[in-house]
Amino acid sequence: MHYTIIDVETSGRTNRITEISVFKYNGDTVIDEFTSLVNPNCFIPDHITALTGIDNSTVANAPEFRDIAQQVLDITEGTIFVAHNVNFDYNVIRNEFKSLNIEFNRKKLCTVRLSRKLLPGHRSYSLGKLCKDLNISVNGRHRARGDAEATVILFQKLQAQEKSREVFSDFLNKNSKEATLTPNLPKEVFNAIPNSVGIYYFKNKKGKIIYVGKAKDIKKRVLSHFYSKAKKNLDMVRETAYIDFELSGSELVALLMEDAAIKYHYPQYNKVSKRVPKGFSIFSYQDRNDVMHIAINNSKAVPNPIITLCSLREARLFIERICEQFSLCPKFCHLQEGVSECAHFTLKSCKGVCKVNENILDYNERVTNAICKIINDSRDVIIKEKGRNNTEEAFVIIKNGTYLGYGFVDSSQQIKHQDELEHFLIKQKDNSDIKSILRSVLLK
Repeated sequence: MHYTIIDVETSGRTNRITEISVFKYNGDTVIDEFTSLVNPNCFIPDHITALTGIDNSTVANAPEFRDIAQQVLDITEGTIFVAHNVNFDYNVIRNEFKSLNIEFNRKKLCTVRLSRKLLPGHRSYSLGKLCKDLNISVNGRHRARGDAEATVILFQKLQAQEKSREVFSDFLNKNSKEATLTPNLPKEVFNAIPNSVGIYYFKNKKGKIIYVGKAKDIKKRVLSHFYSKAKKNLDMVRETAYIDFELSGSELVALLMEDAAIKYHYPQYNKVSKRVPKGFSIFSYQDRNDVMHIAINNSKAVPNPIITLCSLREARLFIERICEQFSLCPKFCHLQEGVSECAHFTLKSCKGVCKVNENILDYNERVTNAICKIINDSRDVIIKEKGRNNTEEAFVIIKNGTYLGYGFVDSSQQIKHQDELEHFLIKQKDNSDIKSILRSVLLK
């Protein structure tokens, strides 16, 4: 039986390969090697360079993946693909081949999962810490060849363990998608997760919720956590002993459910969602020339806002949409400061009030209409969504500008008045994050 023990370095978020190293191993010794830098044809972020030492100048004259694709196919043909956190490396390589319209399918083994089974008791199973515990020297950490060579030595140590043959065979016979699932998580729990839209809960051994997420395809999204190399994901899946889920029927309801669950449970791995966002309010005023302005300020400084948003960026984007929709002037909407006439790079719908080419009263009327629309859109609204199955519908209720919650109702139910929906309502708390979610839907 032959193995190819592989490591790739990537460009980070875009996951394009910047370096690849493949050691072909016959179960006893390394019989071939292929290592190469790769030009990803995309920007390599500074934090990736700080980790790997690879920047755009390093790969400027390196071959593109298409130039080395045949060599990778040849050396891995008929072998078992081995890597530390195998699904990451495997999916990165498979996606590179996919972009070339080439199918790449190999059996897989994960040295993380093998190590947990055959070398229990280590506090961490990251490659660096495991190599330190086992006295494996790494000649070039976070470089493809250094990490791949260290994984070869680790693989040999795993082979030498008692019952290694049984464990290797067992893992090879399992569905490859389970190759990196934590041993704490029963297979039947993962198999029960649906390929449907909704939210999911990662729970530890004590049943405590440690992470809440939402997805269009829950099973696919859950699986992605298990083959991610990000430290947060590695720590989180290591603690996960059970995964629960709730169907939502639609992505909007899933977003609302996720926000409520995070704010209720405060899971330790949803740290970003715990922060309290600063409010930025949109307001209007009239200048000395009687032109109506729409502007943004910190919420504390605006006593009677038209609307309040979570961030300055969201407030600016909101005004840009209103500006375009009502042909308002970017200058008088404070999207451009210190200019005599507007010259926005995307908004070209101004009718010339800033150039004295439009009557101020006509312009002010459109500003007033815009303000009325913002206010009216946030009062009483019922949003209809898909239900969790073909026999029901979902809905979201906003009353007097306040989000009341969401609910599900049987499609055959005769609803004559919107107040009747409140019998099916799952009441929820309103907050600035919810307002932001709903506002984006209402603007569409």
